[in-house]
Amino acid sequence: MTSTLTISHLTKTFGRVNALSDVSLHVAPGERVALLGHNGAGKSTLMKVILGLIAADSGEISVCGAAPGSATARAKVAYLPENATFHSALTGLEQITYYLRLRGENTSGAMPLLDKVGLGHAAKRRIGTYSKGMRQRVGLAQTLIGHPDLLVLDEPTSGLDPVSRRDFYELLDGLAAEGAAILLSSHALTEVEARTDRLMILSGGQMVATGSLPELRREAALPVAMHITAINGYDADILGALPNAIRVGNALHLSCTQEDKLATLAQVSAFKDKVADIDVIPPSLEDIYSHFSRRDGQ
Repeated sequence: MTSTLTISHLTKTFGRVNALSDVSLHVAPGERVALLGHNGAGKSTLMKVILGLIAADSGEISVCGAAPGSATARAKVAYLPENATFHSALTGLEQITYYLRLRGENTSGAMPLLDKVGLGHAAKRRIGTYSKGMRQRVGLAQTLIGHPDLLVLDEPTSGLDPVSRRDFYELLDGLAAEGAAILLSSHALTEVEARTDRLMILSGGQMVATGSLPELRREAALPVAMHITAINGYDADILGALPNAIRVGNALHLSCTQEDKLATLAQVSAFKDKVADIDVIPPSLEDIYSHFSRRDGQ
């Protein structure tokens, strides 16, 4: 399948600063990809290149089969900045109607768009009375105009409450199911861990890791933690058989490599009459992100 967004060996410098160094990536139709990285990692620069706001120094980029910033690309790409700003005197309905006119779309679609992002009840209120989360929903509504092939979202859930965040990702799921390619940046790692298909980690302008969460776990080879709750009186027996385990409160904790996970579980299962419960805790996305970004070493 042809990728909606394809970038090969992209480089961008600002004076002596290498904002992007040999970055390559692709996003396929219907794919939800999260772009992760600390402040200054190059995420904003990469998004600006994709949108055609700045030009790369070298490398190749195809946005919906066209050059970034071209009329063809602009017609097929939607962008939502982290802090969306709108005219405070306009109502939500007036603002979306205005954007529909700009895109040459039928203005009758304004209310359905606002309903889709949960703002139908406030459509005729002035945006100046909206909370930050509500303004973010206005921004999301405008990204949906024209059924874009590619959505570029910069911290899209900033200011949203937990329920609104859940609704937002359900909306993205629906758009992806319809074939839209989605590239979003986020610092909310627990959100994107479960709601994206693939993860990309930028660090110091370089793409240091890319893949699904299971793939990144295997590549990082970080230890797996296990928390064992013994039936009263049997914790000493388990400790004797698992010398790497330590007692923490009323539980026994141990860690092992990914390769030893099944063997360690087999050891624990041998004590099935002495174990009340066991929790297997794989490395979190935060652990994986820290491993690949190596921020402390830069």
